[in-house]
This record gives sequence, structure tokens and C-alpha cells, in this order.
Amino acid sequence: MLDDPLYLTIPIAGLIGLLFAGLLTWWILKKDTGTPEMKAIGDAIREGAMAYLARQYKTIAIISIILAVLISVGIDFYLEGLSFPLTGLAFLLGAFFSALSGYIGMYVSVSSNIRTASAARRTMNEALLISFRGGAVSGIAVVALSLLGVAGIFFLYQGWLVPAAGTDDGFYEALFMGVGYAFGASFAALFAQLGGGIYTKAADVGADLVGKVEAGIPEDDPRNPAVIADLVGDNVGDCAGRGADLFESTAAENIGAMILGLAIFGLTGNTGWFMFPLVVRGFGLLVGLIGIMAVRLRNEDENPMKALNRGYFITCILAAIMFYLSVEWLLAGETVFFYCGVIGIALSIVIVYITQYYTSGEYRPVREIAKASETGAATNIITGVSIGFETTAPSVVAIALALIGSYVLGTTAAPSESYEFIYGLYGTAAATMGMLATCAFVLAEDTFGPITDNAGGIVEMSQQPEDIRQRTDHLDAIGNTTKALTKGYAMGAAALAAYLLFGAFFEKVAEIRGIPLVEFYESFTVNLMEPAVFIAALVGAMLVYLFASLAIRAVGKAAGDMISEVRRQFKERPGILEGTEKPDYATCVDISTKGALKAMVLPGILPVVVPVALGLMYRFAFQDNNDIAVMGVGALLMVGTIAGVLMALFLNNGGGAWDNAKKFIEARGMKGTPVHAAGVVGDTVGDPFKDTAGPSLHVLVKLLSTITLVFAVLFVV
Repeated sequence: MLDDPLYLTIPIAGLIGLLFAGLLTWWILKKDTGTPEMKAIGDAIREGAMAYLARQYKTIAIISIILAVLISVGIDFYLEGLSFPLTGLAFLLGAFFSALSGYIGMYVSVSSNIRTASAARRTMNEALLISFRGGAVSGIAVVALSLLGVAGIFFLYQGWLVPAAGTDDGFYEALFMGVGYAFGASFAALFAQLGGGIYTKAADVGADLVGKVEAGIPEDDPRNPAVIADLVGDNVGDCAGRGADLFESTAAENIGAMILGLAIFGLTGNTGWFMFPLVVRGFGLLVGLIGIMAVRLRNEDENPMKALNRGYFITCILAAIMFYLSVEWLLAGETVFFYCGVIGIALSIVIVYITQYYTSGEYRPVREIAKASETGAATNIITGVSIGFETTAPSVVAIALALIGSYVLGTTAAPSESYEFIYGLYGTAAATMGMLATCAFVLAEDTFGPITDNAGGIVEMSQQPEDIRQRTDHLDAIGNTTKALTKGYAMGAAALAAYLLFGAFFEKVAEIRGIPLVEFYESFTVNLMEPAVFIAALVGAMLVYLFASLAIRAVGKAAGDMISEVRRQFKERPGILEGTEKPDYATCVDISTKGALKAMVLPGILPVVVPVALGLMYRFAFQDNNDIAVMGVGALLMVGTIAGVLMALFLNNGGGAWDNAKKFIEARGMKGTPVHAAGVVGDTVGDPFKDTAGPSLHVLVKLLSTITLVFAVLFVV
């Protein structure tokens, strides 16, 4: 039944993507590495980043293997040998491919920064091409590995390994066991994003407060002992972390949408309904390659942001065309789902502009924070917090309109009123697919940010001429904008993906109980008037706040250690500030590494333990009412997701606004003034918001969904 030639586009697109990423890497590595001074700094950044990544992935691997054993042995024992070790295997593969995509992105990123710095000595266009294509390797690898992983597990499981292999039931078994892949990707992504975020902000806060505020030296001054750790942190936080974030977004969205497609397949017999997400992802990868190669300056005076926007809109237009063709070929011409996909693409653009409004110095929010800095750090903080809260309103309105619009459109394709819910859910899945169709290009823009940031640091530390620094500064400013935009994009995608995973969870419950999804939907509700269910909802919201608290506190602790070390070096070795003595960079790198690895474990384990523990507790506490456990876990999942989305929007956009308010003050020539000092304090508060806790919450809201899908068999009867 899976012999449609169109399905061959899935592995072909994935392999073309990996080949293209390899060719871009080869092209980048051929470029020169600049002066010996530049090369020495670039080598230090690369060594620090790769050493941290190796230690982090070792920790993730140990925890992942333990959890995979618990998944395999625990669930298999409970179900009396129904082949559920396949879920544990899928979990390990998801974690492995997530880590591999992060490693590839990191390797190319720390090889591109030095080459971007060297290219800036010649032309802006060459520097743009190297930095953006270096970021593109990460974006392409993430989407290609996610696509090949999900497709590979599905075809392998349904064809050979599951008990009902080769039958229609094999499709169901393969996908529900394959959820482990999304869970593994989410689990590894949470640690990668969390650990990278703690590392980068500990270094950044320490470098800023002691270097900028106390010593009055520039941001990337070689006299600052924390500067190398800061530059390393840009890579481990934004390259490896964001890559893992969007890797698990695409994996979870693919599997969740395929599970929803199974319900319509059962009605129509058309395999296109559950293969559609994979085909669309393959086409999205291919059009992303075209958009990436379209990015170049028309002349040296053109703003690089225009070149990036041009490539993005080319990607969006081509993605819409391919989405339409996929609907015509696979979904029996149900054009409403094309319109759902367009809604998702439109949402991505709207979210980007909302984020830009709240985080760019051209608009009111950032200028309002800068104005508040004139009366001190306290008013800067008060204004920044209020802006962060405000930013949730337009973002939620945009997400809500996209969800309701795609849901209503989806219902119009239903053959009868009874099936409107299923088709409506599939409409929201199509919107999510549309939003993530441009994922490869958007992730390239994100990784472009730390590459240009590092390039600017290398140029400054190697004392290159001012005109070269101006080129890298311009690219760095654009990179800061694209990083902020990507966070908004990732959060919007997380909100849509989490909603479709709700549907997948309840379909899983219906499948375990042997009830058709339509019948289950008509007879089941999550009743918040039930005290135990209301408590579970409170626990879901609490989990988000506790997680954010632990993540931010971890940055504060590690940053405190960094500040003490930088102060110690300045005090005991006065030659450092005089420029006659080289700082001890290695100790600062080690402080960030140890702080990140130690602090990431507890908040990383928390969202895994709490939902499973609550489900099991309710299962045995309410044996006379089996619906309580399902309603409780459903309430935790729904309310936790809602709280997570709102909190992430607040943290991401509020932190970004503080950051650019400081840059706005600096651009007005006010460095070294009390106004600038207040701006730096606000930026320091915002750093763990936008680069640690906020991005990690993107992963948490999807991890809650995937873990409840995997462990549903333990508390659903």
C-alpha cells in the first residue's frame, strides 16, 4: 500500500539535503582562516565548544540509555511482552540523531566564524555568504536527519518489526511505537538547549558585569578573562541548542500529524493522509535549499537583511506551491488543507514581525526601555517586565486565529458531522506543517547569528582595522535580529505542534481502549470541576514556573562563580588590564562547562518524572473511575502547554527587548554613562530569560506531549 512513487521523494529529499550540507561544508572549509592572530582565537573557540559538546553529550547519553532501558523493560513487562522494546530503540535513535544534528551544526559553525572574519577583510558579500551558508549546514542537517529518522523508523517498524507488520494494523503499531523517536529527540533537545543556555549566559553575564560595567572595557576585549567562554557560549547555546530544539519540533510534528492521519486513513483507506507530513517535509527541505542559495548581496551597499528576507520569501512562496501540489496528489484534492498550510506559513511571517516589533530598536517597546534607563536600573527592569508581559497578547491572538482558522477549514472537508473533530484537528496539523515548511531556512538564519557574533569577537580581539570591524558589527546586529526572530518562530511552531499532539494523545487513549476516536471524542471530556483534575492542571502550570526558576537560578549561580573568577584575575594580576599579561581563559571556560553540566540535570529530569508519576498515582488512587487518570494527565498536558507558551513568549521577547535597549543606548554614543549601566543591568537580567529558560520551554511543552504518548499505556485502562 506504500508503493506510491511520490513517497520516494522522502528518502531522496533527505539524502539530497545531507549531500548539499556536505558540499556547503566543503566549500566553507576551503576558505582561508585569516591572520595567525585570528586563527589562534578561532582555534580556542573551536576547542572550547567541541570539548563542552563532547562532555554534554556524554552526560545525555548516560541518562538516555538509563531511560531507554526503563521504557523498554518497564513498559514491556507491564504489557507482557508486546514488543514494546521497539519504543525504547526509537527513543535512543531520536536522541542520537538530535545529538548528531547538533554536533554537525556546531562543527561547521566554529569553522565558519574564523572564515567569516577573514572574508570581512575583503567584502561584505563574501562574509555574508560564508556565515549564512555555515548556518545553513545546521538547518539542512536538522531537517534531513529528522525526516530520514522518522521515515526510516516508520518503514522499518511497519514492514518488519511490529507484531502486525505488513498489515493496516502495522501502521498504527509502527507510529505509536515510533513516538519514542520524538520523545528521544525532545529529551536530548531539552538538555542541549538547557545546558547550552546555562553555559552561554553564565559566561556572558560574567563578562558583561565585570568587563563592561566595572572595568569599563569593550565587550570582546582580549583583556577580559571570560571573553573566550562568552564566544564559545554563543555556539553551544544558539547552534547546538536551537538546532536540537527545531529538530524535535519537526520530529514531533511529523509523528503527531501522521497519527492524526491514521484516523482519516481508517475512514478513506488512502495512505496519503498519514504519509502527507513526510512528503511535505521533504519538499520543504528542497525548497529551503533554493532559498538558501538565493541569499547574496546585489551590491556591496545593499543591507544584508534585505538579502536574507529575499531568500526567506522565495522559500515561503515555493513552499506554498509544493504544499498545494502535495495536497492535490495525496489528499484527493481536498484544497482546504492547502489553505490550512498557507495559514501556517502566514503565521510564521506574522510571528516574525511581532517579534521584530518587540525586540528591534526601531520601534516603541525597545525605545521605551531605553528611555526608562535614564532614571536608573530599577525603572529599566520595571519597563522591561511590562513589555515582556505585553508581548504575549499579539502573539496569542495570532496563534489563536491560526488554530481556529485551520480547524474550521479542516472541518469543511469532513464527510459527516461526526468526523468534523478529526478533520479539524488535521487542519491544525496542516497549519503546523506549513509553518515548519521553511524550517531549514529559518534555522540557517538562527545559526548565522552566533557565527557573525564570533566573527566580530575574533576581529576585535585580533585588533583588525576599524572598517573590518564595521562590516562584522553590521552582520552581528543583523544576526541578533535573526536569532530573536527564530525564537518567536520556534515558539509559534511549538504551540501549534503541541495542540496537534493533544489530539494524538487522545487518539492513543482511544486506541488503547479499543474505541473509535469519533466515539471517544463524543463521550469524553476533561472535567476541571473534578478536584483531582483541577489539581493536575495546577501541577502542569506549576511545572513550567518551577522549571523556569531552576533554569534562571542555574545561570545566576554559574554567573556568580564567573564574576568572582574575573574579579580575582583583575585583582591579583593587574597586568591583564594594562595589556601586558594574558588572562587565564581556560579557567573561565571550565567554570561555565561545570556549571552548565551540573545544573542542567534536575530541570531536565523534572518534566519527565512529574507527568508519569501523576498518571501512575491517579491510576491506582482512582481505580473505581479510570477516566480520572486520563483527565488528570490531559489537564496537566493542556494547562502546562498553555502556561509554557505564555511564559516562553514573555521570557523570549522581554529578554530580547532588554538586549536591544542596551544596544540602542550604545548606538547613541552613551557608553560608560549611568544610562548605559542601567541598560547593561537590564540586558543581564534578560540574558537567562531569552537564551536559557525561554528557549528551553519550547522543548518542554512538546516533551510533555511526547512523554504522555509514550507512557500512556501505564495509566490508561
